[in-house]
Amino acid sequence: MAERVQCEFFLIRYVPDVVKGEFANIGVLLREAGRADSAVVRFTRDWARVKCMDADADIVLLEALEAEIGARLRTVGKDAPGADQGIKPVMEILEDTLANSVQMTEVRACLAESLPAEIEQLMKMYVEPLKVKTERKRTGRAAIAGAMRTEFERAGVWGLMRKRIAASLYTRAGDPMKIDCGYRPNGVIRMFQAVSLEGDVEAAKGLAYSAPQLMEGVQRVEAARLELTAIVEPLRAVSDTEDEAMERYRFGVEAMERQEIRVVTLNDLARVAETARVELRV
Repeated sequence: MAERVQCEFFLIRYVPDVVKGEFANIGVLLREAGRADSAVVRFTRDWARVKCMDADADIVLLEALEAEIGARLRTVGKDAPGADQGIKPVMEILEDTLANSVQMTEVRACLAESLPAEIEQLMKMYVEPLKVKTERKRTGRAAIAGAMRTEFERAGVWGLMRKRIAASLYTRAGDPMKIDCGYRPNGVIRMFQAVSLEGDVEAAKGLAYSAPQLMEGVQRVEAARLELTAIVEPLRAVSDTEDEAMERYRFGVEAMERQEIRVVTLNDLARVAETARVELRV
């Protein structure tokens, strides 16, 4: 049996009313004991409890906070891998965000087989709400995006990726499109977008329309080639042998492939995530 690793974790909480003291755990920060360079952070994907406590909660800001904390931890970890000061910049971020509405608990100890496995367990124990059997299954783009994030998290690369990448950085001001995630291994930038072909193909057409400008813009701004990948449902998941659904599906795939968009299905996600793990040297 592999020896367990001595770890420390902090819970990140949303506190809409400091006077009342009510809170909802929204994330976990985990690291090997005394090692700032090993720290990883994970936030919830289900903001229902936060919205229930505070209907006006800025969910977009809270989601962006996860990426900001992750980036700060990686920067500090390089400068001070053995120092406890790795947590101080995180506290500064939290203090600057929504006043005192986002807080971090005192450190707690735990033993872990691995950091990815342990943060998954801590999220289930302290953060994620219990799933009820009657919960409606996510479908369409939401299901694809959730599966994509899950696979990248399992590979340990989600925290290293850019999220919600604004197309306007590469096309023109006012472009509302956001690309789900991406990373840059070497001279190529890989971006991934969840595209559902279950109901209609408008999302596929929109991505195909934007692809040439995105590719040209990435080359101009980043001096790199863009490999744009669309993640879609398998054909059998949307067609059920209906001719119209099959034709719609094929039309969407072909529209994207004509613009040099790589199209892969949910069945290929594990392989895509493994490639990212290797390229990002996790």
